[in-house]
Amino acid sequence: MLVQTLPLTTSATLTAQPLTRADFAPFGEVLSNPRPDVQPSDTEPYTVTSTLPFAAELANQGTAIKYAAIASLRNLYADGQGAPSGRPAEPRMTMFVCGTRMPLPASSSSPSSPQQDGGGSDGGVEVKVLERHPFTTQTFIPLTANPSKRYLVIVAPSLPPSALDEGLPVPDPSGRSSPSSPSSSSSSSLPGRGMPDLTKLRAFVATGEQAVTYGAGTWHAPMVALGPPGTTVDFLVFQFANDAALEDCQEVTLESKTSNGDGSKTKIVVRLAAAAAMDLRTSKL
Repeated sequence: MLVQTLPLTTSATLTAQPLTRADFAPFGEVLSNPRPDVQPSDTEPYTVTSTLPFAAELANQGTAIKYAAIASLRNLYADGQGAPSGRPAEPRMTMFVCGTRMPLPASSSSPSSPQQDGGGSDGGVEVKVLERHPFTTQTFIPLTANPSKRYLVIVAPSLPPSALDEGLPVPDPSGRSSPSSPSSSSSSSLPGRGMPDLTKLRAFVATGEQAVTYGAGTWHAPMVALGPPGTTVDFLVFQFANDAALEDCQEVTLESKTSNGDGSKTKIVVRLAAAAAMDLRTSKL
């Protein structure tokens, strides 16, 4: 549900960085094979349990390695700081079939944080909307066996509370997970009710071998699939929902303004590093 329109007073360009669990930790969690170099067929049980992360153990009669609690699922609707409506939430699985886009590459000197660049009129993916789900995590799992598939993950931290967000329902920022959905250390805190901090927007490039969980209350852009026109990246999406609009999803639009002097419009643009853009163009998706 649209809750606010934020005017853009300056333009900015971000260069998307490779998605890693450590870099994304302030915003949620990255799901991928933590040790693709280790195969169940040639690994002794004691080695699995003693050296691999996430409480690993052999499973399926020794034909699989099970990594436990690799990411958290949080349902805060019915918690002590739960949704004001009191409506219970249920787990939801949906599918997003996302048409791909092919952004232009950034120059090799482009920074990873937003910088003024005159509006990004020469290409890239423009960020027009940010949203958050204050009472639930949201996990996007790409349904592809092609590791060359790519997508953008665009996130922002929250500003301190202000008049712009007064009255919006969010859990207490001290954060508690419901008994059925324990949190992990990387997502135990909540960002509070503030608007997105556009000066600290981050962009990451994820591969088809990575899934991503947005932490509860994390501002993020709608999913941006990358690739040649006419192709798609399909996602299975898991979250909790109670069908109360303001509690399920809060959305802000970023309103372009005419810049002083040259008449161009202000905008926020995300580009790929030159090498990543070339990889997309030469891969057989």
